Amino acid sequence: MEADGREPERRSTLDPLLVQRLVPFFVSCALYFFLWVPSQEPSWTSALAKCLPIHFLALFVHSNAPSGTYGRFIWLGLLCSILGDIFVTWPDHFLVGMVASALAHLFYIKALGWLPTRQAFLKSVMVIFLLYFGPLQPHLPSQLSLPVVVYAAVLCLMLWRALVRGRSAALSGLFFSISHGLKAWTTFFWPLPASQMIIMFTYYTAQAVLALSAVERRAPQDD
Repeated sequence: MEADGREPERRSTLDPLLVQRLVPFFVSCALYFFLWVPSQEPSWTSALAKCLPIHFLALFVHSNAPSGTYGRFIWLGLLCSILGDIFVTWPDHFLVGMVASALAHLFYIKALGWLPTRQAFLKSVMVIFLLYFGPLQPHLPSQLSLPVVVYAAVLCLMLWRALVRGRSAALSGLFFSISHGLKAWTTFFWPLPASQMIIMFTYYTAQAVLALSAVERRAPQDD
């Protein structure tokens, strides 16, 4: 490993057999979109349908990720995401779900690491964060104003670290930002048509791409 904490430049390859092991994830996503999204009624059935794809991703990472901290923390983040998905199904437990989801992103940040810093990326993400959540802030309920800002700050850090790591992690961070940003906008300000479909599609994509980043095979870059 290099002195500044960065990994040597690597080229990623993905075993096609690993994609086949994601079939349960794809099937559970299909069940969610066809059976639950149209009704959006809170229930244990809908909560199960919502978190089942993430459950399969957690099993996928646990079974296929190489030993090491990256895969372990991605797995822990997926487990926390399951709890978040369950709790946010009911409006009365929205804050608990937000805490669980924030913890998931903290595990993702731990996996992604803090080096190199690439402060230019951080400044760009902070500008986007301020431009988006600044206008949204007045529309937040008083009891959720601070928690939402804290959660958005955690998401901002996750996007920064994902962009620095690059490759599939960066793509995951972008999809997470789209999903959670749209969720906040439609929940607290202006509901949009078919927003739930877009939110969950980008959310599942973000989680799946991050899970794949934990199991991808990496070969040293050729000279």
